[in-house]
Amino acid sequence: MTTSARAVGSFPSPFDISTPPGCEGWEEMYPHYALFAEERREPDEARLWFWNSMHFPVPMPAFDITSTDGPYYALANWQNRAFAVPPAMGIDYRVVNSYVYISVNAVTDPAKIAERAEFFQKRAGYYFQNWDELYAKWKQKMEALLAELEALEVADLPEYEPADVVFGDEDTRFYKVLDGYRRCLSLSERMWQHHFEFLLLGYGAYLTFSDFCKAALPDIPDQHIAQMVAGIDVIMFRPDEELRRLARLAVDTGVASAFSDGRPPAEIDAELATSDAGRMWLEELEKVKDPWFHMGTGDGLYHYFRSWLDDPTIPYASIGGHISALRAGRDIERPTAELARERDRLAEGYAEVLSDEQRGPFQELLTLSRTVFPYVEEHKFYCDYWFLTSWYNKVREFGGLLAEHDYLDDAEDVFQLSRHEVMQALEELVLHWASGGLALGGTHWKPIVARRRELLAKLADWTPPPALGTMPEAATNDPITVMLWGITPERLQEWARAQDGAQIELRGSPAAPGVVEGSARIVKSVDQMAEVRDGEILICGSTSPAWAPIFSRITATVTDIGGVMSHAAIVCREYGLPAVVGTGRATAQIRTGQRIRVDGSAGTVTILDGDGSAA
Repeated sequence: MTTSARAVGSFPSPFDISTPPGCEGWEEMYPHYALFAEERREPDEARLWFWNSMHFPVPMPAFDITSTDGPYYALANWQNRAFAVPPAMGIDYRVVNSYVYISVNAVTDPAKIAERAEFFQKRAGYYFQNWDELYAKWKQKMEALLAELEALEVADLPEYEPADVVFGDEDTRFYKVLDGYRRCLSLSERMWQHHFEFLLLGYGAYLTFSDFCKAALPDIPDQHIAQMVAGIDVIMFRPDEELRRLARLAVDTGVASAFSDGRPPAEIDAELATSDAGRMWLEELEKVKDPWFHMGTGDGLYHYFRSWLDDPTIPYASIGGHISALRAGRDIERPTAELARERDRLAEGYAEVLSDEQRGPFQELLTLSRTVFPYVEEHKFYCDYWFLTSWYNKVREFGGLLAEHDYLDDAEDVFQLSRHEVMQALEELVLHWASGGLALGGTHWKPIVARRRELLAKLADWTPPPALGTMPEAATNDPITVMLWGITPERLQEWARAQDGAQIELRGSPAAPGVVEGSARIVKSVDQMAEVRDGEILICGSTSPAWAPIFSRITATVTDIGGVMSHAAIVCREYGLPAVVGTGRATAQIRTGQRIRVDGSAGTVTILDGDGSAA
């Protein structure tokens, strides 16, 4: 690929993106269908591709593309083939310099939209009418899936098979290893099937309510629509509730001094273990861990993001932040009562100004949105956090088996191989273990791992454009694209203009009301979250409920990507913090320490010192 000139206010062609020096050959990490190809040049240049920095903010390791394929298999199947969402089929993705770009396959034929609407009304209607019962069954399916994953055995390869293989019915080790890995992949696919079963309907219900409000109440702000479904309790907020409770317990029992800034969890635990009060606190912590420490340190789609059980840095830092807030006399509770009062006040006020004909549909759509809203957040706890962090750990066990036999240097190296290459390595391993023959093993796989680690490190320094291809002429009506990613013509135009020079004001979607001035803190990776200090404004690509514990420290949030139902928007509304989402390039144009003003009501971010050009 080469670089060519582009028109002002437009996005570059995906075929004009150059490969950074020293990164040639990055394409080998990904399946052929995930790349821009000359055979598809004309149609691919004619559509918009946007960087999915919400779920894939850093270069994708070869194995982790499994968590790109899986979501897009499942999303498309439910949206296009099961529910037949009228205006949208599925999502295509492409990888550019190891970053994931996506594009919506829209339905534009009015006759086809009408045909799909009949399917959708009947099938979605069944789910909406039986939501509570079906959702309860969904939770049971996820719990069963998690139990099956936990029980999955990664067999070892001993000198000789155990006696039960000969004298009983036990399977041979070669079969156990290969079957276990196949089952491991299959469990991931089943999880993604469960993940999207309800999610699109949740977004669709909210988008329908939003469209109705805007048609009936032309001047209604987006935040008011969102606030009418805020303040509803969901389990995604339970982990942080437990951390706040542990913080209060630390203060009440006199062990809070152990949680000073910068201390690692192991050091804190060691100090707490020296006193009766500290040991009591640790016992209480153990009760909280199952299930709430199955939270992830990020959105879970990369193997890097471990659970709090694997890496307790975030929850411990959060407990320390809550302790600091308590000592300063600040309220650390989520303002649920205030949110509920404002939610009801807005709903009652808008209902009063509607006509009698409009009031009935308004109340029905509002009730439906409030009913389905919990799933929009709760699925992440079961799927993105609990399952995926556990699943990647299971894959690590297969990596450990390969490392034990010198195919890899370390279990973590398994993630530098594609899922198909891992199967090939395991097939090679069991073949030569069984036969006693000479394998290529590490002489083949270790150089591949080393080269790919080097590629990913170099590609991490490249800044992807927010979008590629042709600006769409009309807005997309795909619920997930609008609600989750915030992809609208207005946002795209802002992103395109932002590429043409530094700006002191960025615009995005007004996600949570309020105006705040303060010091910016850029957070581009999970390991930077511990650097966030009290009173700062969080600037990030996107955020998730996993980040909720740091929201007691910050005063506002700004993201590069996201819509009014993105996780950053939801969490900020629930914590009463101003938020502007979908600015496109906030992390590229703002630097840590700059003073900025965030207007979550207007959707603007103003840089108060400097010229809007990040150092």
